[in-house]
Amino acid sequence: MGTISIIVGVILIVILGTWFFGERWRPLRPSTWKFMKEAGLWRILTLQALHGYIYGRWTNQYVNILFNKILPRLNPVIKMWLSEHYHSKVITTEQANFIITNDKDIPLHDLEQIIPYQIAHDILLNGPLDVAVYECSCRHARENPCQPTQVCMVIGQPFVDFILEHNPKSSRKLTQTEALELLKSEHERGHLHSAWFKDVFMNRFYSICNCCKCCCGGIKAMVKYDTPMMASSGYIAQIDNDICTACATCTDVCPFTAISKNEMCAVVDWELCMGCGICVGQCPNEAISLVRDEKKGVPLDVRLLT
Repeated sequence: MGTISIIVGVILIVILGTWFFGERWRPLRPSTWKFMKEAGLWRILTLQALHGYIYGRWTNQYVNILFNKILPRLNPVIKMWLSEHYHSKVITTEQANFIITNDKDIPLHDLEQIIPYQIAHDILLNGPLDVAVYECSCRHARENPCQPTQVCMVIGQPFVDFILEHNPKSSRKLTQTEALELLKSEHERGHLHSAWFKDVFMNRFYSICNCCKCCCGGIKAMVKYDTPMMASSGYIAQIDNDICTACATCTDVCPFTAISKNEMCAVVDWELCMGCGICVGQCPNEAISLVRDEKKGVPLDVRLLT
């Protein structure tokens, strides 16, 4: 009994110590209370709220371990299960802009048509949206990451307050104008936008990530580990063969290795193309456009939902 008591005591000390460290030496910060209140009793009892807390509080460490340590060792069945709980929708810069500038409450229903996964079927975008920018955990995990690293946009409450209060050195609130400028800058750098959903974040859309192909864990999961964590935008890249000069710029910038070239022009692989539009913005000859393809899913476009 004495040994068991010591073990239990040590476990309790570790749990309490971790909690107070996570709360930065306070019993319960206001944003944590707000987060837990919205999570609800069921998610607290099933430890989903705790999982969400750990993810939001230590995002850099969480993502680093998940994508670099755990994912490479998983079998296909577990990889598919993971993608059901943590996934994203590729969105164009225009679609991202309309999310940021939305000023209405928009209920999103039947999201399996937009996000082909089992969670996040019914959510609400509350407008106008609060936005904060946060250190990109994927870039943070690299030795020589793409710059700048503060490019992940946290969307809506209670997530914005939670990130700002718990990570004051690596996050900041954005005005709408600043958020739009960040999206524009990242698009011009050749980085794609993706809307992320996670089950332990109340099954909600909570972030717009601005992803580079060399650092992004989600892209790496798709291309290297065959884990379907990103859904197509609903569009596909189309090459104008009369304008294309086969310069190979698009083949270099495509994050999903969906474009190759022959002697005459670039060629798009329909299966691999996610309709991110990076090639459109980077093509020096304006020979590429995005075209709607119903077989690629339904776009996440709030203009169609208002």
